[in-house]
Amino acid sequence: MSAPSRKRVRTSFSCEDSCEEGGSTTSQQHSSGTAMLPEEAGGSGAGGGAGLVTGGAGSSSGEHSTRKAMRIQKNEARASMSPSARTSNSGTPPYDGVLGGYGGPNDNSTCQSDEYEGEYVPNSDVDPVFLRKIKTNHSLSNTDKEVVRLIGQHLYDLGLKSASDVLMKEAGCKLDDPSSATFRHCVMKGDWTGAVNVLEDLKHHLDSSKALCEMKFIILEQKYMEYIHAGKTYEALKVLQLELSPLKHNTSRTHQLSSYLMLPGPGFNNGIRLPTSRASDANSVSSRTNSLDISFLPSLPLPDRGEIMEKLQAFFPPTVMLPPRRLRTLLSQAVSHQRNQCVYHNSTECASVKSYAVDHMCSKETFPCETIQVLLEHNDEVWFCKWAPNGRYLATGSKDCTVIIWKFDPKTLKLTNDKVLEGHSQGVSFFAWSPDSTKLAVCGPEDSPEVFVFDIPTGRLDKKLCNSQEDSLTTVAWAPNGMLTAGSNKGQFYQFDCMGSVLNSWEGVRVQCLAQRSDGRTVLAADTHHRLRSYNFDDLTDETIIQEDNAIMSFTIDQTDRYALLNIASSGAHLWDINEGCLVQKLKGITQGYYTIYSSFGGLNQSFVASGSEDTKVYIYHVNRADPIQELTGHTRTVSCVSWNPVYHQVLVSASDDQTVRVWAPAEKYRNATTTASSSNPSSSSTPGGSTAHENGGV
Repeated sequence: MSAPSRKRVRTSFSCEDSCEEGGSTTSQQHSSGTAMLPEEAGGSGAGGGAGLVTGGAGSSSGEHSTRKAMRIQKNEARASMSPSARTSNSGTPPYDGVLGGYGGPNDNSTCQSDEYEGEYVPNSDVDPVFLRKIKTNHSLSNTDKEVVRLIGQHLYDLGLKSASDVLMKEAGCKLDDPSSATFRHCVMKGDWTGAVNVLEDLKHHLDSSKALCEMKFIILEQKYMEYIHAGKTYEALKVLQLELSPLKHNTSRTHQLSSYLMLPGPGFNNGIRLPTSRASDANSVSSRTNSLDISFLPSLPLPDRGEIMEKLQAFFPPTVMLPPRRLRTLLSQAVSHQRNQCVYHNSTECASVKSYAVDHMCSKETFPCETIQVLLEHNDEVWFCKWAPNGRYLATGSKDCTVIIWKFDPKTLKLTNDKVLEGHSQGVSFFAWSPDSTKLAVCGPEDSPEVFVFDIPTGRLDKKLCNSQEDSLTTVAWAPNGMLTAGSNKGQFYQFDCMGSVLNSWEGVRVQCLAQRSDGRTVLAADTHHRLRSYNFDDLTDETIIQEDNAIMSFTIDQTDRYALLNIASSGAHLWDINEGCLVQKLKGITQGYYTIYSSFGGLNQSFVASGSEDTKVYIYHVNRADPIQELTGHTRTVSCVSWNPVYHQVLVSASDDQTVRVWAPAEKYRNATTTASSSNPSSSSTPGGSTAHENGGV
């Protein structure tokens, strides 16, 4: 008789199988109803010859090993079933186990032809009589069957195994390939030798021999680690020498694994016994191990077998073994896509899915759309406003030469006057917060030679940055290390250290606006030649990033350090990808002449941009759309600056030449309960002495 084919694992057993296994042993196992693992059968470790699979070379021995693994699972499944399920009074053939089909009419002898090969194999103890009566629908397409498999896997994960079995039987599907089910069984039971050998029967499903080697390494590494944690040092050493090392895969990891044998540590009972005198001598242990890093030993975890199975599962195509929790993954992807397409999604409260039955859609009123507060403390045009990085303070600068620091209440979403910073003899046109929100660098309009640095907790002037009284410093940027860069459109461009001394300078560079990149070395500057350029003060190199056709009046960059929003004279606002140097979006609607108007990124994941406009409106855009999704009205003159709270995404503020600062938030019913209760009196008015006015603005 020719050697049997090894193209796939058979799902039923012939007379030859019984003869090779030995009738007495089989009968004994069936009668006892006890399943044996390899160690219980008399073999363990890498060299166990009496284990589940012997691992001998050649196709006949490999198939014999596979059949043996399948029989053990068959016996375990039969042992776990109720007596009524194993046999019935009507003479129904016994259930044939985890991987076998259902026996035919004369299956009692186990010497049966393969006529029942390929029938659905249940994963639960559902009554085989009932299951066989279910009529299979043979008209399903491959796509329909794949969907059914996904549903069946989800039911199985929920513990509804019987429901999954009935569904699979009626649809004529199988959750997994029979041989892959054997593989899963071996991994979850800790039969690592059996898993390696069954993997040989599955290797034709893998992309490459490298994938096979990687899977073997993962299996044997887990086997090794379980021996280490069980204190079986000798067995672990055998696995390392005879199984892991011959793979010649991931040598650095193999060396790290070998160190676990030599380094005792908390959580390891590795069988190494030191003499009493040395065991109590910490210095002696330290001297023996000082060449290796053992700091990781106390917290070294033992991976769960389920996690290992998920790693291994990723190597197989879905036709052999479905990826874990596939239906849930697809649903999560669908929800994420819908949120990304929702132009008003701006809240983390929607992170949990309320229903899969309807599409995700946020109401327009959940977005900043109403004025909840009007700040009236400035006595002249308000030119600039900026939130602190911590989101708890807002600074506003005015032509009246003052900077007001406002304290933000996250519960009410309201602002209160915290302190007034004075000292500028001219108006305040620009400022920058330090990364830790404790200092503010303030610039004046043209011909202002100094940058004032204030300490916010005390409200005192900390220092002044100045190189010459002939200079003009109108813009400033703060680096993460505390250094400052300042410049103007009259040709001054300096880098100052933390003490206020000039470190570097760039001669002849006319700067309109500055922004510090996250690397701490590079500064972006908009110059008078309609360019956005990158300047590196470490090696004094520069390059052009963006070239516009008209003057760049101002710009800002997002937190990812990738996108820049430019306000262009006579052209509105342009969104650029800095890394790629390409124009992403031309935002429509903004009225922009030669006034300086400042825009802002903001919202959840900084998915939105907001800009002022000379037509007295605030325009809000989703970064993926050129048309505004919100137009906020309420100001009566040019809106010179908009700033979005970087932490509390429901709130943004706008500053205007009408001497006011407006605070915008969602409709009252969409604010939290505390906010609703605190803002129930929108008609309260302000006095010049320091309170605020409340007004209902809108879209």
